[in-house]
Amino acid sequence: MSSRHLGIGMTSQRTRMRMVERLREQGIRDEAVLGALGEVPRHIFVDEALAHRAYEDIALPIGFGQSISNPWVVARMLELARADSPLDNVLEVGTGCGYQAALLSRLAQRVWSVERISQLLMRARIHLRELRITNVRVKHADGHLGLKDAAPFDAIVMAAAASHVPEALLEQLAPSGRLVMPLGGRDQLLTLITREADGFSRRTLEPVRFVPLVRGASV
Repeated sequence: MSSRHLGIGMTSQRTRMRMVERLREQGIRDEAVLGALGEVPRHIFVDEALAHRAYEDIALPIGFGQSISNPWVVARMLELARADSPLDNVLEVGTGCGYQAALLSRLAQRVWSVERISQLLMRARIHLRELRITNVRVKHADGHLGLKDAAPFDAIVMAAAASHVPEALLEQLAPSGRLVMPLGGRDQLLTLITREADGFSRRTLEPVRFVPLVRGASV
């Protein structure tokens, strides 16, 4: 790993581990998730001018009206997706800068990630290559549609808020598969949907704030 990845000062491994300890104190219990957060250098996924703030519990802008979610929200969503079970095939809706995909690469055998903004997708690919991550495939696509050709998924993690649950994502869940997403417009709630033998169960959790899920894929 290069010196840029290792970081210094406010981007150092020590600072990253302080973030992990804070997340543990804030109630994140899944040690696999915490381990991934300790391994992946969040500061390389944000603009260099903001790198010194990468391990604070805040969302940061990544351009094109998008942001990288605060570490607690990311950790909470991954913990819900994993449910203390190994993951095989996972879909992320909203690649963004690639940070959450990099974390998922430590938690699942295969990760598929879709992003509608092509410029962001290109950046994410660069970050993932820098970290030599080989089990993540990113696609330029409309997140509403999921990724039918790669389904079914043990978990789907959606990094954008929708007013309703996209039907395609429900169809692409494996038996006992879990969809973690922010649901709502102005007032959003983190929501866990699980595919049961006789349908779907829904569990409403904490208030969150995400950018809206937009239809279509931009050039």
